[in-house]
Amino acid sequence: MKLTSIIAIYLLFVALSLFLVLPFGIKTHDEAGIGKVTGQAESAPANFRPGRIALRAMTLAAVLFGLYYANYVNGWIGAQDLNIFGTPPGSEEVAGA
Repeated sequence: MKLTSIIAIYLLFVALSLFLVLPFGIKTHDEAGIGKVTGQAESAPANFRPGRIALRAMTLAAVLFGLYYANYVNGWIGAQDLNIFGTPPGSEEVAGA
């Protein structure tokens, strides 16, 4: 696998991980006991820390990419293993193959 492919796939895992870890650890102003500014949304976070969220996302992405790359090298799960609908009509499997 080329280095550019590794970087691109890792960045895809980072983008996915950002959405997965974003809601964890966030409190609203009501939950934190802090007063709200006039016109502020009820759901606005009081303790948003983008650096911490990015670190968590990159860590999760590294773990997920490690599993992906190990599967790529070892071939544990392939496309044929993900065929949940059976054999397509018209493509007869040869017995014993």
